[in-house]
Amino acid sequence: MAEHELEKMYECEVKKLFLRDGRKREEWTAVPVADAIRENAARYRCKHCHGAVRLHGRNVQHGPSPHAEHKSRQDSEYCPTGIYFRRNPGRLPRLSLHPVE
Repeated sequence: MAEHELEKMYECEVKKLFLRDGRKREEWTAVPVADAIRENAARYRCKHCHGAVRLHGRNVQHGPSPHAEHKSRQDSEYCPTGIYFRRNPGRLPRLSLHPVE
C-alpha cells in the first residue's frame, strides 16, 4: 500500500437526528464517507479520534474512492488511522485536542 494511502479513511461519523423514547436526539453514527458526501452531511468527524476531517469524493472515474483525511497534523499524529501516527511506532493513540462536537 502506498504511503499516502494510509491516511485515507473510508468511514467517518456524522451527526444524525434519532427518535429515542419519544425524544429527538442527535447522535454520532459511523457511515461510509460516500454516504456522508451524498447526504451532504453538515457535521462530520473522524470516527477514531473525533477530530475534524476533510471529505474527498471520487472526482474522476479511475480516481480514489471517497475518503476522509485529517485536517490537523496533530490529530493525524495521535489517531490510529493517521499517517503520522503510523510513522511513529510505540506512540499511544488519543482523542483530538479539538474534537468536533
